[in-house]
Amino acid sequence: MNLKMGSLFWQMGLCFWVFVFGYSFSTVNADTAGGGANVEGTVFIDGKAHIGKIDNDFVCATLDWWPPEKCDYGTCSWGHASLLNLDLNNKILLNAIKAFTPLKLRLGGTLQDKVIYDTEDHRLPCTHFVNDTSQLFGFTQGCLPLYRWDELNTFFKNSGAVIIFGLNALSGRSIRRDGSAVGAWDSRNAESLIRYTVKKGYHISAWELGNELSGSGVGARVAANQYASDTISLRNLVQDIYSGVEPKPQIIAPGGFFDQNWFKEFLDKTTKSLDVITHHIYNLGPGVDTHLIAKILDPSYLDGEANTFSRLQSIINSSTSSATSWVGEAGGAYNSGRNLVTNAFVFSFWYLDQLGMASAYDTKTYCRQTLIGGNYGLLNTNTFVPNPDYYSALLWHRLMGRNVLSTSFSGPKKIRAYAHCAKQSQGITLLLINLDNSTTVEAKVAFNGTSTLQHKHKLHRLHRLHKYRHRHRIHRTKVIRFEGSKTSEMEREEYHLTAKDGNLHSQTMLLNGNILTVNASGDIPPLEPLNVNSSSPITIAPFSIVFVHMPSVVLPACR
Repeated sequence: MNLKMGSLFWQMGLCFWVFVFGYSFSTVNADTAGGGANVEGTVFIDGKAHIGKIDNDFVCATLDWWPPEKCDYGTCSWGHASLLNLDLNNKILLNAIKAFTPLKLRLGGTLQDKVIYDTEDHRLPCTHFVNDTSQLFGFTQGCLPLYRWDELNTFFKNSGAVIIFGLNALSGRSIRRDGSAVGAWDSRNAESLIRYTVKKGYHISAWELGNELSGSGVGARVAANQYASDTISLRNLVQDIYSGVEPKPQIIAPGGFFDQNWFKEFLDKTTKSLDVITHHIYNLGPGVDTHLIAKILDPSYLDGEANTFSRLQSIINSSTSSATSWVGEAGGAYNSGRNLVTNAFVFSFWYLDQLGMASAYDTKTYCRQTLIGGNYGLLNTNTFVPNPDYYSALLWHRLMGRNVLSTSFSGPKKIRAYAHCAKQSQGITLLLINLDNSTTVEAKVAFNGTSTLQHKHKLHRLHRLHKYRHRHRIHRTKVIRFEGSKTSEMEREEYHLTAKDGNLHSQTMLLNGNILTVNASGDIPPLEPLNVNSSSPITIAPFSIVFVHMPSVVLPACR
């Protein structure tokens, strides 16, 4: 069905409600509303067409190489979470990945550019990483034994994970004192690993070249034209090795921090070789920063990252490349995060807001640093028990469909609002985040079929517009089509996420007032919604997150 016909059916549905809104909603600032205040607001959704389309397996997590000796600010938070020593027999780990069916896993990180693969071409002893502050990244080279690669791939097959492997991009280069890495990539060791992988029948969804070597780099950097040449070499290599094999893995790069000039040059020179351009996000600063929570709860600070997404989207749209964009690694706070912040309930505010924002800029996949390891893992490094963000990620994966809807919010400025077409079901799903500690918001939902709303980082314009309409008594009609014939029969499903005892530092999350935890067998708990009459407003409690599935809403963008 084309968009025009879909819009016609939407407005002429056999059964519909007409809501007349006078734009008289409260715009009380949550900061000044007073303790325990209840205010109203409205979520506006443009249902004519989607503004982005994410991968079905949009949610992704990373597994890193850091050994137990990796320490930051006197804290050693990695334990046995490395690709080389992670307990692959842990039931919680297996169940946590299986629950996504599938979960993308990106294997890589800082030390990937110091990993040697113990294949036929490698004739030196296969040794572990050793802490050495005189070396790049503070460690010597490490080695991936083939028996461990076999173990990992057996586990990945059993878990149903989709694997992206990050290759060592510094092989063969010389690193100067200024951090520039010169010379062409030596692909021989990588080629040997890829050939072994194909020979064994292991499925790798994508091969990624390098980690954080773009722009000014982290520790080292490679010029964009050289990186493009190396990426073309990787593409040719994969095409040769996978000859007769379908589907072929994607080619991904550069896995670094966004630098507009570098990324533009790189993209322009890899138009026929690159499938995905990846960038990393640590916009909250170092894990030692004592203002992390203040940043997370500040809407203006959160909005700042929209600039990166917007500029990258512009570069892609103006290029002849068919490459799409991913966030290849995002931990929020670099140097392993911060205990009881980046692994606690409060971090779901940042994480889910990032997922919503990235989607609105047509990002196809978002990889969280990490699945396990450091202080920002979805799973506890020592016990493997899921942290709050794991459940946030799982709910997103199950509820938020591929089509992204233009969404804005009129009301308290500390409400964040996103909407997608529902996943594997009718209707739409809303994500509402309340960053305020005392204001409860009663939210209505309005659908706009005649004009496109502004992106969230331009919400101040919407506030002025709504105030103007209220002063001048301007009224508009919103037409919403529902499947069903009686108001009492129309229900939506709500998932309210809160911290145990209201403590933002808690590592225990409540779903609709019930603690989420694995059982004695390591099973992930069911995520059951509340059924609510669709005629009532959505209640967003202070410091809470709400997913709302509205199965009765049918929009042209979701047909």
